[in-house]
Amino acid sequence: QVQLVESGGGLVQAGGSLRLSCAASGRNPFSTYAMAWFRQAPGKEREFVATISRSGGSSLYADSVKGRFTISRDSAKKTVYLQMDSLKPEDMAVYYCAAGSYSESYGDYDYWGQGTQVTVSS
Repeated sequence: QVQLVESGGGLVQAGGSLRLSCAASGRNPFSTYAMAWFRQAPGKEREFVATISRSGGSSLYADSVKGRFTISRDSAKKTVYLQMDSLKPEDMAVYYCAAGSYSESYGDYDYWGQGTQVTVSS
């Protein structure tokens, strides 16, 4: 079992930056899980944003965020980050942290945070 708590969301102007954090806790070691970020905008399905492998040595990104977002993890702090630069209005969504298997698929993640809202003004 693992519990995930996101933070760092907020309101930012288009072109600005935000860094999301997701702190993990629970019985299993942090390195047990690949970590990912998904997002869900109003009226849309939850979509993959980025994932990072258990070791942190590999990562994948959705085409829509490639080159603008960076995922990273700190094993000592049991935290995964999503650095979001050059934000666009279409990035506005609730962002969810997830723990599971290294994949772009929603179904491969077993544990989810409560989400943090990112609002981008144009």
